[in-house]
Amino acid sequence: MTLKVTVGEQDGWAVLCVSGEMDLLTSPVLRQRVHEAVADGRRSVVLDLSDVLFCDSSGVGVLIATRRLIRSCQGRLRLILPAQGAVDGSHVNRVLAALGVRRLFEVYPDVAEALDEQAAPLSA
Repeated sequence: MTLKVTVGEQDGWAVLCVSGEMDLLTSPVLRQRVHEAVADGRRSVVLDLSDVLFCDSSGVGVLIATRRLIRSCQGRLRLILPAQGAVDGSHVNRVLAALGVRRLFEVYPDVAEALDEQAAPLSA
């Protein structure tokens, strides 16, 4: 399986929609897209991981590196990890929780909530 990353913009946020599998071979694609967005001056980034079917430690590593990069330029990062996504629940959410790093991220159920400045992130 491959990883597909579609980059768009909504309300001043770069929205990267990710689908497929985040593993050792495919995670560099996401890392590259994030770096391109930041290089283009984007400091507010939403990663929509609703359609990610699989995520291993290298995928988690890219998410943590993305968080570090965005924080280093005083940006904002929000993840979309729906309770019911990618077939039977968000695989990424389960992996982040199992590794104890879910609390590092601001997580929302969908893009609309992530872009709503009044909406609170989901609790870890």
